[in-house]
Amino acid sequence: MKPIEEYVRSIPDFPEEGIIFRDVTSILEDAEGLHLAVDLIQEKIGETEFDVVVGPESRGFIFGVPVAYNLHKAFVPVRKKGKLPCETITMKYDLEYGSAEIEMHKGSIRPGQKVVIVDDLMATGGTMEAIVKLIEQMGGKVVKIVCLMELAGLKGREKLEAYDMESVIVYPGN
Repeated sequence: MKPIEEYVRSIPDFPEEGIIFRDVTSILEDAEGLHLAVDLIQEKIGETEFDVVVGPESRGFIFGVPVAYNLHKAFVPVRKKGKLPCETITMKYDLEYGSAEIEMHKGSIRPGQKVVIVDDLMATGGTMEAIVKLIEQMGGKVVKIVCLMELAGLKGREKLEAYDMESVIVYPGN
């Protein structure tokens, strides 16, 4: 099996000149790549003791659900505002050009639960920081954050210095 980095398609000058877009769909479209990605995320979790996996839509679902299934843990989704049918808690956060809101079902994390967050990409860290705040607002404790890819040049990790965070692939630029 080839290294996970070889499954990632890099697209220069997208969405704008000077940016190299790291395309996760090329991993998903290859059975071996998908299998390897889930296995490597799970390896990063290691022996961490936890109760529930949390993942943001949509690619956090793709990678978080098989990890939760393999480790016999629950999975809790984080959605864009207005997508969950029951009572929710909401967190607003800043984007590069504006803001956004994410939600979780109220009570989906119980006080004292240990949480692992799984996502495909760590960029500026805004979304992940908002997810952490939602979990903590419900009384949960984030014990690990694992991303498949990290764009280190965007310094998202700096917003999460207090947390145990690992990435499978780290790209030095943005």
